[in-house]
Amino acid sequence: MLATSAITSFAEVKINLADALPDSNFMVKNAVEFADAVKTVTDGNVVISVKAGGSLGLKGPDQLTAVRDGLVEMADINISQQVGVNPLFGVEGIPFLVSSMDELKKYHAIIRPVYEELAEKNNQKILYMVPSPAQYVYLKVLAANIEDFKGIPVRGADKNTVDIVSAIGMAGFVMPWGELIPALASGRVDGVATSATSGVDGKFWEFLKYVYPTNHTWGSNMVTINLDTWNSIPADQQEAILKVAAELEPKFWDVSRQGDVNSIKTMSENGMELVEISPELRAQMEERAAALQAAFLERVPDAKPLVEKYKASMN
Repeated sequence: MLATSAITSFAEVKINLADALPDSNFMVKNAVEFADAVKTVTDGNVVISVKAGGSLGLKGPDQLTAVRDGLVEMADINISQQVGVNPLFGVEGIPFLVSSMDELKKYHAIIRPVYEELAEKNNQKILYMVPSPAQYVYLKVLAANIEDFKGIPVRGADKNTVDIVSAIGMAGFVMPWGELIPALASGRVDGVATSATSGVDGKFWEFLKYVYPTNHTWGSNMVTINLDTWNSIPADQQEAILKVAAELEPKFWDVSRQGDVNSIKTMSENGMELVEISPELRAQMEERAAALQAAFLERVPDAKPLVEKYKASMN
């Protein structure tokens, strides 16, 4: 049951929420549900319009600065794509650090306050955060051993993912979602590292055959609001919005979990094959990527105490 409260009447605030993902993606559907709930609990005084599919002309890596500068009031932001603003935004994606969504929840308890500080420094406030499902690598070829991955051009959404697949032996490169499907169609890309829900969004079965459950990293989206916009909303309405966000966030996590299961089923029904990774192959992947974790902590020393605290919590 969503929170309700006595609301102060004031001039209607109309807000655009930019989203680079397509309407079919569960992150967008979450944002629409959140927008509807906000309209309800504010008695229609705060109206959020979700603009999906990059319709506002903003690519994923642009969204944090767009909200910061007031080019758009809100955005559904892929956190890992913001490392150019601050490298700490990459701390969630350290390779093979977190192995499940339950572990991720423990990690979020440690890193979320850091994200909130970074958001505030960039003139915005986090309303809720939702992880993508487990990560996969999608390829045209069946790889029997790690050498079979060598040189395959694979798209990643951010530098961290690209570094991981490159360490494994593939030729990784960063590409925004909006450019991916044409690249797959033209043969410029022969593989993709992303979640199962994105695999369905992109109808990967039209281009790729094999699905490898590498679970090499984790990534989340955060829905943020420009602080100038936020501060224009009366305190009681802010409180109502925050209650809605807090109530919906666990549900959105469950949507992500189920989205993974449903998406793998959809891809299998469309002819894609889920390939079991042998313990030997996984060990080779982790060994090749191990140096990246040390390199990240050396490059971003502020991340080290966060990782150490997380590892200690797992003992």
